[in-house]
Amino acid sequence: MPDNTLAPASASARRGGPRRSAPRRRAATLIALTLVAGLGLPAAYSGAYADESTRAGGTVARKDTEKDTRESVRNMVDGLVADGKRPAALISTRERDGRTRTYAAGVGDLATGAPVPADGQVRIGSNTKTFTAVVVLQLVGEGKIDLDAPIETYLPNLLRGEGVDGRRITVRQLLQHTSGLPEYTQAVAENFAEFQYRYAEPRELLDLALEGRASFPPGTKWEYSNTNYIVAGLLVQKITGRPLAEQINKRVVDRIGLRHTYFPPAGDMTIREKHPKGYYADKPGAPLRDVSEQDPSWGWAAGAMISTNSDVNRFFTALLDGRLLKPAQLKEMRTTVPAEGDPVPGTRYGLGLMSKPLSCGGLSWGHGGDIPGYETRGGVTESGRSVNVTVTVLPTDLTGAMEVDKAVDTALCR
Repeated sequence: MPDNTLAPASASARRGGPRRSAPRRRAATLIALTLVAGLGLPAAYSGAYADESTRAGGTVARKDTEKDTRESVRNMVDGLVADGKRPAALISTRERDGRTRTYAAGVGDLATGAPVPADGQVRIGSNTKTFTAVVVLQLVGEGKIDLDAPIETYLPNLLRGEGVDGRRITVRQLLQHTSGLPEYTQAVAENFAEFQYRYAEPRELLDLALEGRASFPPGTKWEYSNTNYIVAGLLVQKITGRPLAEQINKRVVDRIGLRHTYFPPAGDMTIREKHPKGYYADKPGAPLRDVSEQDPSWGWAAGAMISTNSDVNRFFTALLDGRLLKPAQLKEMRTTVPAEGDPVPGTRYGLGLMSKPLSCGGLSWGHGGDIPGYETRGGVTESGRSVNVTVTVLPTDLTGAMEVDKAVDTALCR
């Protein structure tokens, strides 16, 4: 995802990994496409549209002046499935005062033609990184981790490889993607059928990464690598003495009352609540197959979580409102460097948090994520308006990825 996918972010990242054949590398880009065979679907499934408007304390009165806004978002969600390349699209918007609307279009299940469940659960991929970063920064605020200490301080002898030395990589560089650690998900992408249904230990994922060489000396540039967050997850477990999933659920999910969000426990390959099926093509032009059921352990701290668009909006809103981190740690999280290679010009990366310029001025803050079956993008403006968009297949080209980013921009700027 240069910004979010569970895969290498750039050509230089791929060059830093083990040598593989060109055809296999091209197949792997189905997962590696970023920020990382058309079907004969209807432009929009009329029964799959939902529009919900709520506010804590009662129903929000609909205003005539909002009619055009609602219609524009409806048209946008319909447009995301109009070309038949995406089985379904879901959008949730949230205003500063808590008003929430959800929209859906397309088909939730290609086998049955079932409609898309409004605000259904989806795999949120690399949005998981922000949850992991929050827990690390909470531990920084508690005085248990020093952002600028070498990871060697906490995980001695863990990072050793060609150009890789944990004594030279700081915790900050891991969260910021400036460590130079090689990427592990290229190997997963090339063997997804193997990884789909089996459990992968975090150390196994790290071993896959360390088969490659470092992409650059620590701190000299920015390059997205999921491996950084595997190490961050191991750091959380070492410092707390508890499983990462438990810490994220306890310190983040339960703390702000996210009712439809969880870090799947080991062995859980399902999506618990109503959800649109997620689809994946093993190679360009291949038929889409249902990959909703998969063991997300291969994404772990970098991309295993499940949520809804509305809950993702609530999470990023609460984070930027200061409900999860102390002011000093939130400031560190929002201190960014240029995210070179991201398809949205002007994108910057902080500590598990991204900023993107809006066409109407200002910035949106969020992350986004790609995982086989689902692509999500979203953001929160400085005024507190938030949007999250999900489609139920990964893009097969950069244009497809940009269309979802554009939908977020349009919804935030409407």
